[in-house]
Amino acid sequence: MSKFVMEEAKRCLQCKNPMCVKGCPVNTRIPDVISLFLNSELTQAGEILFENNPLSLVCSHVCPQENQCEGHCILGRKGSPVHFSEIEKYVSDYYLNLEDKKVLPTAPKGEKVAIIGSGPAGITIAFILLRRGYQVTIFEGHDKIGGVMRYGIPEFRLPKSILDRMAERLIHLGVKIRPNTNIGNNLTVDDLFRDGFKAIFMGTGVWHPNKLGIKGESLGHVHFAIDYLRNPSVYHLGKSVAVIGAGNVAMDVARTAIRNGCSHAYILNNMDETGITARSVEVEYAKIDGARIMNFKAVTEIQEEGILLADTHFEETEEGKKVVIDKESAEFFPVDSVIIAIGQGPRAVVVSSTEGIDVTQRGLVAVDEEGRTSRDGIFASGDVVTGAKTVVEAVKVSRRVADAIDHYIQSTSIG
Repeated sequence: MSKFVMEEAKRCLQCKNPMCVKGCPVNTRIPDVISLFLNSELTQAGEILFENNPLSLVCSHVCPQENQCEGHCILGRKGSPVHFSEIEKYVSDYYLNLEDKKVLPTAPKGEKVAIIGSGPAGITIAFILLRRGYQVTIFEGHDKIGGVMRYGIPEFRLPKSILDRMAERLIHLGVKIRPNTNIGNNLTVDDLFRDGFKAIFMGTGVWHPNKLGIKGESLGHVHFAIDYLRNPSVYHLGKSVAVIGAGNVAMDVARTAIRNGCSHAYILNNMDETGITARSVEVEYAKIDGARIMNFKAVTEIQEEGILLADTHFEETEEGKKVVIDKESAEFFPVDSVIIAIGQGPRAVVVSSTEGIDVTQRGLVAVDEEGRTSRDGIFASGDVVTGAKTVVEAVKVSRRVADAIDHYIQSTSIG
């Protein structure tokens, strides 16, 4: 164990009104976990974390703790907060390795639930419904489970071995996983209901990249971030790459490209630093790794040997500040490849093949507060409902949706 982890745990003040708990989206019982950790009761500490958040180990790696638990720690007001993420990482890793750990139902119910998509929302609901006695089948479009956690977050931020271990745990507990299966193509939602599934959960994420809509976007050296991060080793980017966007994904892309042979990675942001939506720590790491962030820059055209790069500026309007592109300032900027990282939306495969599921103007699945869609028996949460959000936000909502699924099945069974 790292000495740092133990020292951080000993710094906890065990506040009577712990602000760290209030800062955590899923209200993790942080002081209790730390107390058990210090008393060598790791199994109990792990149970608290896992029962509250089945993805606690993932969250310890990728959560923006500086805005959540650690950002609310009272010690951080005058110094450094307790770095609970490191404690959570140690305890959760230990707990996931326990062979005798049981997440089995006290009274198996027997009803079948289909989960379409195995991202943060799908895995969370699978674990919760398993505990409540349901037979769970996961339908995953890729070859392995994990969704955006596996195919959208680089290995250096989230080791894929964590997701492999979660898959093993799910299978050990009786979950059936159908990889490389896209519901909406050959199989439909109606097929699932026909075959005895009492409820269906949609957690298909957002895999449809947003376009720039500029000339040159279809050229062979232009790629979308969500596609690149899925398997960066198959891309040949050359020695220089322009990354368009300034969010966490853009930082991940630039850092990944550098790790895969690019000498120069340029992150293009069309605003000032306030337009950088990535976490500050990710921005700093990108700079350390060698990426160069260029503010007030916009690409007006992509060419075979590079891009036309123009200056931008703010202009005051009645609605507030507006970004204006000075197209006359555009100059040729040579790069070998271009990666577009300006967000993504949902693919409509399931919705388009299913009658009765309403969507929003953005194409996201419309649900109520409990995750119910407009079609009876179908529920949804995660990015396919909210757009791209954090893992812990998906967990928070999905716990509520799991309750709604449980209530729905039990109420229809009684009827």
